[in-house]
Amino acid sequence: MPTREEALPGRAERPYDVSPTHVVLGTPIEGPWPDGSEVMYVGMGCFWGVERIFWRQPGVVATAAGYMGGYTPNPTYEEVCTGLTGHAEIVRVVYDPEQTSPELLLKQFWENHDPTTANRQGNDVGTGYRSAIYWTTPEQERAAIATRDAFQKVLHDNGFGEITTEIRSAQDAGPFYVAEDYHQGYLHKNPMGYCNHGPNGMTCPVGIVRQDQLPSQQDVAPPAH
Repeated sequence: MPTREEALPGRAERPYDVSPTHVVLGTPIEGPWPDGSEVMYVGMGCFWGVERIFWRQPGVVATAAGYMGGYTPNPTYEEVCTGLTGHAEIVRVVYDPEQTSPELLLKQFWENHDPTTANRQGNDVGTGYRSAIYWTTPEQERAAIATRDAFQKVLHDNGFGEITTEIRSAQDAGPFYVAEDYHQGYLHKNPMGYCNHGPNGMTCPVGIVRQDQLPSQQDVAPPAH
């Protein structure tokens, strides 16, 4: 990872246009979204397959591929691929908490990539492919920690090592920069395109987060859209 001083300088504005409408869901990629919608950010390697996993989930309002967790403002894909921006390939997941929950979404997260390989998913190697959860609500934070701990036991039982997933608030991770238009809904536009995601053969327990375990509101950062 570069330091802030070592990172590429970036630019003040996004250097490309992005279609405002999700190619699969028909909803606004960058909002506004229905009142009550919540946002969570996940990184599981190449964002093409990740986005498809989540746009298929019940209760998901919108998804977007982008860059987050680093320093360079408004980076390009080519810049992120150098490893000199500090960003990871991230998918923003907007969902209706009345129809799904952070736990159910994170079940898909844990079961569809290898969270034990630091900065790598298969042949995709580098900090841009790191496993990450950037939360925006206390429920998401608690679910991230609880599901991580539960899935770690499953991994140990199956002979795998330690989870390396980065878990922190979206506020701490910094702004989410929507990726170039051709990345949005990539596997819908290119059905035979590259995808490095699918079931890893292990099941993440759910139903493990209790209301009395949630952090207090004063400990939680405001949502970062």
